[in-house]
Amino acid sequence: MSAARLPAAGPGFERGTDGPKVIVAGADGSEASWRAVAYAAGLARRQNALLAVVYVQPVLSAAAALGVPVSAATGAVADELVNEIRASVERLRGVYQVRWQFLTFPGDPYTGLVRAADDLTADAVVVGASEQAGHRIIGSVAVRLVKAGRWPVTVVP
Repeated sequence: MSAARLPAAGPGFERGTDGPKVIVAGADGSEASWRAVAYAAGLARRQNALLAVVYVQPVLSAAAALGVPVSAATGAVADELVNEIRASVERLRGVYQVRWQFLTFPGDPYTGLVRAADDLTADAVVVGASEQAGHRIIGSVAVRLVKAGRWPVTVVP
C-alpha cells in the first residue's frame, strides 16, 4: 500500500489550517437565527475565533414604493439585534469570552452573507434553518449557501 502524497504548501491564503479564525453567523431576529448565533458563539469561543454576526436588512421595494419608511424599520431591527447581543455578552462576561463584531447592511440575505463571508475571509458560516414555508419552492438562504460550496456551512434547526 502506498501513501498518498500531499501537495506542497504554496504561498497565499489557506483556509482552515489552524482552526477557524472567523465564523460568520446570520441573524434576523428569528428563534432559529438566535440558536445559530449561540451555536456559532460556542464554536468561536472554543476556537478563539472572531464571531461576525451579520444582519442583512431586507430591501422591501414594494413597501418603499408605497412610501413606507423601510430603512427606519430595518434599522430598528438591527439596533434590537445588537442590543440583545451586547446584553448577552455582558451576562457572560468573566465566564465566557468571545471576540465579536456586528455587521449590517441592506440587500438580499444570501448575497449579504456571501459578501460578509468573502470580505472577512470567513472559515465557516452558521445560519438558522428557514422557518418560512415558501422556501421549499424557491430555496432557503441556507441551501443556497451550501450549494455555493465556498465555506463549511452549518444549518442550526
